[in-house]
Amino acid sequence: MKKKIAETQNINLIELFEQFGSDAKCRFYLESLRFPEGVTCLRCHSDKISRIIKRNQFMCDNCKYQFSVTTGTMFHDSHLPLFKWFATVYLMNESKKGISANQLKRTLKMSYKTAWYLSHRIREALKSDETKLSGVLEIDETYVGGKFKNMHGDALERARQRPNKGKLITVGALQRKGQIRLKHIPNTTSETLMAFARTLVDKSTECVYTDDWPGYNDLEMTVKKDHETVNHSAGQYVRHGYIHTNGIENVFSLVKRSIVGSFHHISEKHINRYLDEFEFRFNNRENPYLFRDCILRLLNAENLEYKNLVKG
Repeated sequence: MKKKIAETQNINLIELFEQFGSDAKCRFYLESLRFPEGVTCLRCHSDKISRIIKRNQFMCDNCKYQFSVTTGTMFHDSHLPLFKWFATVYLMNESKKGISANQLKRTLKMSYKTAWYLSHRIREALKSDETKLSGVLEIDETYVGGKFKNMHGDALERARQRPNKGKLITVGALQRKGQIRLKHIPNTTSETLMAFARTLVDKSTECVYTDDWPGYNDLEMTVKKDHETVNHSAGQYVRHGYIHTNGIENVFSLVKRSIVGSFHHISEKHINRYLDEFEFRFNNRENPYLFRDCILRLLNAENLEYKNLVKG
C-alpha cells in the first residue's frame, strides 16, 4: 500500500516541530521515503511483513528476518532521538555558512562529541557522486588557512615569509548557471590539476576559463576544448566581458567565510567532508525539497562508524 508522504517543500522551523516532533512521526516519514510502495524485506524482498510495534521493527513472514526502517542506513545503531537528526539536517541546510558542532551542542542539547560525530555522518551522506560538468566552466584553486591578524610573534613572521605554508589547497570547478565541484588537493602542479579536470570535466564542455597559473597550461589539450585565461598577476580580471573566474572565486569566498565564521579551523583529514557539505548546499540552492532529499541521502548511505571516522 502506497503511503502518504508528509509535505516537506520549503519547510521552516515551525513546520519541522509540527511534522516531526515525535519519534513516531519521524519513523513514519522515514518509512514513507524508504518504502513508498509499502514495506518489503531487506533480505528477500518479500512484501509479507509483520510489525513488531513495541520494538519499532518489522519481521519478514517469508525468511523471518527482523529489521527496522533505519537498518543499513546512516541512522543505524544511533541512540540519538530521530528528531535531533532531523533538526540537525535542517540547521545544516538552512545555515548558508554552515553550523559548528559547538553550536549544535548548545542548540539541540547534546554533547560536543555527539554533535561532531552526527554532523560528520550527515556530511558523509552528502558527498558528491562526481557527475561531470559541461557547458561553460570556471576552474580555480585557493588556499584555506588562518589569517595574519590571528597570528602572533614567530608564527606571524613565518607566515609572512611563506604565506601559503601550512594552508590547505582547494580546487573548484563551476558550471555557469549550474553546479560546482570542490576537492582538496595536495599541490597545484599541472599533473594534479589535470587529473581533477579529467575526472570532472565532460568532453562536451564548450570552454574552460582559468587564471594564468602555469598548472593549467595543458588544460586545452586535456579536455580538447577552448581554454581562455585572465592574467590576475597583471591586474586583469575580466576579458571581453565574459572571460573570467569571478563565479568560482565567489564560491571560494563563501567557503572561507564559513570556515572563519562558523568552524574557525578544519583539519586536512576531514576537509573533503566539509567541502561536500558546501557543494551539496550550493548545488541545491534552488531545490524546494532540500530537506527531503538530504534525508533520502541518509537513508541510502552506509553508516559511518565512529572508529572509522577518527582512525589514522
